[in-house]
Amino acid sequence: MFAARPTPPDRITSLHNPRIKEILRLQEKSAERRRQGLTLVEGYRELTNARQAGWAVATLLVCEELAGSDITGQLLAPAQQVPRLYEFLPVSAAVFAKLAVRERSDGVLAVLHTPRHTLADLALPPNPLLIVLEAVEKPGNLGAILRTADAAPAHAVLVGDPRTDLYNPNVIRASLGGIFTVPTVAAPMSEILAFLQEKGIRTFAAALAEGAKDYTATSFSGPTALVLGTEADGLTPATRAACDETIIIPMRGVLDSLNVSVAAAVLTFEAVRQRGQ
Repeated sequence: MFAARPTPPDRITSLHNPRIKEILRLQEKSAERRRQGLTLVEGYRELTNARQAGWAVATLLVCEELAGSDITGQLLAPAQQVPRLYEFLPVSAAVFAKLAVRERSDGVLAVLHTPRHTLADLALPPNPLLIVLEAVEKPGNLGAILRTADAAPAHAVLVGDPRTDLYNPNVIRASLGGIFTVPTVAAPMSEILAFLQEKGIRTFAAALAEGAKDYTATSFSGPTALVLGTEADGLTPATRAACDETIIIPMRGVLDSLNVSVAAAVLTFEAVRQRGQ
């Protein structure tokens, strides 16, 4: 005999439902997410990555029309254990469309407890490769860099003086869940630089500066931190001065710079190539 499928609670069909209003506030307001220590994650793959990284689920919303009956049943079962692992809210397609960030969603949205990550928590290998970002402000760029960090891989991404929420829904979407697979820490830039110096990690500032060394002629074989700034302003003078070397990606065309996520990918994969990974 087949095991009976768990019976879900009543489906929410109204946007005026109090729980839906609460989750919408979390979706729209980063201050509210920080205050409650919660993060919203859309997508079954991203949720899986988060859970594998040890993130705890508080609430799970599922639209069965989009997710399918198999995924819905799989996600419902833990919510009906004693004690239940999380709150399960089935919602209509119209309600889910209001909550979703993606144009084409798979019908899964989770509210997770946000763990606190600090520099002291980082467990680095003996010869680490890190990506350091100063004052990153565009969620899409941060997400793309996290995808690069996962693919290369880099051992961590450190974000100094961030101008965007690390767990902004658009960061999570752009990273395809890389925010959960790569250790990521936000801290004041001064603390990050001090941490790197203490750990004996050589810092390479990517900058359009006179005297900067071609990145292909630079050795990244030892403990390495690739330090990049914003597209508009680059690295601050203080950060650049604090780094051990300044490197450049030569530009052969008319324009003088790359998108920061592209620059991060070029430098990271060159470092990986040199290391023979």
